[in-house]
Amino acid sequence: MEVGMLPISASKRGKLLAAGYTTLDAIARSSPTHLARDIEVSEDEASEILNFATKTSALNRSNGSNINLVEVGGQTAWDMLNEEKFSSCITTSCVDLDNILGGGINCKEVTEIGGVPGIGKTQIGIQLAVNVQIPLEYGGLGGKAIYIDTEGSFMVERVLQIAEACIEDMSEYSHHFHKDVQACGVKMHPNNILENIYYFRVCSYTEQIALVNYLDKFISEHRDVKIVIIDSVTFHFRQDFEDMALRTRLLSEMALKLMKLGRKFCLAVVLLNQVTTKHIEGSFQLTLALGDSWSHSCTNRIILYWNGSERHAFIDKSPSLKSASAPYSVTSRGIRNSTSGSKRIKMM
Repeated sequence: MEVGMLPISASKRGKLLAAGYTTLDAIARSSPTHLARDIEVSEDEASEILNFATKTSALNRSNGSNINLVEVGGQTAWDMLNEEKFSSCITTSCVDLDNILGGGINCKEVTEIGGVPGIGKTQIGIQLAVNVQIPLEYGGLGGKAIYIDTEGSFMVERVLQIAEACIEDMSEYSHHFHKDVQACGVKMHPNNILENIYYFRVCSYTEQIALVNYLDKFISEHRDVKIVIIDSVTFHFRQDFEDMALRTRLLSEMALKLMKLGRKFCLAVVLLNQVTTKHIEGSFQLTLALGDSWSHSCTNRIILYWNGSERHAFIDKSPSLKSASAPYSVTSRGIRNSTSGSKRIKMM
């Protein structure tokens, strides 16, 4: 691991990994102020780490070594295990859902969330765009979000509503954290949460592909971004696409780029998907759109469905999580734990 080459303490290396600094170049591109804030050290210590990273990176280049070993597979299993210990999650605001997800939506992974209309896909996307901003002092990431809207379903009024509820929740549970946390909560305002969501509206599959290609540059300039949400990844690829081989190739290339973004910048990628019908054993059944080949493009696949009048989320595929389901509710305050006897409410 490149971070392991730095002559610094193990605790500082752990903080670097937890903050997403997995390569020397990633550290060298940061500023002392940003690095100090991200790993909670003084600016003098951050400057010293930056100097080490810059010199070591330059030495590696002069020796012809590959500084992208992590990305091309030159990483040991021990390094991978240590990284997993420091992996970050984004809470869904539903305890039951977080539990089956191992704490929430995991960074460095591509998570697909799909289901029928009205089940709450966009609501979950908006909730995650808000929750990624929960400060470090409250156990969050203190990051920003990119929201790519392909359907025009993003509602800024709803974002404001969920942001206000998030701040109220942090104030309510502040006693679980250290004494000074209340001062941080007072400074937060719903408008700040809205300012930290970068919204992109795309109207064709070509615009969508172009934007995904641009994300590497954009995130390099906005290092606080910790989640990318596409709502939905499906929409433009289901319209007037006669060349299915071309569609499959474009989708595979896009999925690969999104996976690399998640690993490179230690952020979560969440792809919201629609459903379609599939003929299985003599009958038509609902399944997530884009076909079987697409199902292998994501790290985790979560299917949302109705169980009577209650919403449920089911982990259909994951390399690290066991198949399980959990109930959840869509309330005026956002995604929350399901309550017994809850009625089905049609979401706009």
